[in-house]
Amino acid sequence: MWFGRVIGSIHFFKQTKLVNRTLINHLHLTSEVFPPPCVHMANVFVYGTLKKGQPNHYRMFDSVNGKAEFLASVYTTEKYPLVIASENNIPFLLNIPGQGHQIQGEIYKVDEQMLKFLDDFEGIPIMYQRTLIKVEVKEWEGPTEGEEKPSPGSGAEAFVYSTTTYKPEWISLPSYESYDSYGDHGLDYVTREARD
Repeated sequence: MWFGRVIGSIHFFKQTKLVNRTLINHLHLTSEVFPPPCVHMANVFVYGTLKKGQPNHYRMFDSVNGKAEFLASVYTTEKYPLVIASENNIPFLLNIPGQGHQIQGEIYKVDEQMLKFLDDFEGIPIMYQRTLIKVEVKEWEGPTEGEEKPSPGSGAEAFVYSTTTYKPEWISLPSYESYDSYGDHGLDYVTREARD
């Protein structure tokens, strides 16, 4: 009879996430009964200043922002215009599928904290919008969590920061397949620290 009340209490504590570890240890229950809280991870496609070798790449690995892990070099399955615009020469992926180029970039696995940081950094929802797109693998370098390593050309999904809130003249700007802030275009990216 007392055992039923204990089990009822454990069920209540488990549901409310107030598990009494002393009770669990006393009853010799394992972590399989009460698994640790799950950390949700998301794949994010970066194509601009957050890529390797670019001015904001360091932000992906600042632990204050959260956790990020490089997975693969990829390109978008659909074509999009990637333009450099504004007085700060910011790369914008215009959310106009079917125009422009298949965009080259990188996929990172990020935790919820990094995803929130990226949402803030990218100015969601005014400057950019976060949407899910399909990408194709060029080269997979990251872990695969027990699965087979994705081969070149295989598909994946990732969030991307693109914009639907652009000035009409941006559509006629040169479109790039791959962004490099130090490229031949002569449009040097102005870092946030250097802006007014």
